[in-house]
Amino acid sequence: MSCADPSLQKTVHTLYAEHHPWLCGWLRNKLGCVEHAADLAQDTFIRVLTLRKAAELREPRAYLSSIARSLMIDMFRRRAVEQAYLETLAARPEQFEVSPEARTLIIEALLEIDRLLDGLGARTREIFLMAQLDGLSYVEIGRRLDVSVTTVKKHAVRALTHCLMLAED
Repeated sequence: MSCADPSLQKTVHTLYAEHHPWLCGWLRNKLGCVEHAADLAQDTFIRVLTLRKAAELREPRAYLSSIARSLMIDMFRRRAVEQAYLETLAARPEQFEVSPEARTLIIEALLEIDRLLDGLGARTREIFLMAQLDGLSYVEIGRRLDVSVTTVKKHAVRALTHCLMLAED
């Protein structure tokens, strides 16, 4: 079905006309902001268009709210990563300017790292970060977490394998 398909256009138009006001209200209640609600509602319908599932929907509000919820989570995650980055910059003793382009690239890289780590279990993620960011040895990580070095190695291998598999995709 192409975007030029008149039946798809009619289906999407009907879906939009019948559910857009409801979705905006639902998002406004969740976000407390009319502008953000309107933006996410538009993004939700764009996602429906790109997935081309409008004609198959039996429960459109459940489907739309599921997509909107996912987009909301992405928005909150992005804001949290950006805020953490800005706080880290502000805490640095030396002052330096980061260009808007560099800032965008850094935030995108941090978001990608966050997505990679999101697929790990809490213990695996903690061990990976202690080894990679804190530079701790497996022995020291084992001591701090009160687990064996073998367990630390297992989690480290699991984390690295996960990251490599996602990087290949």
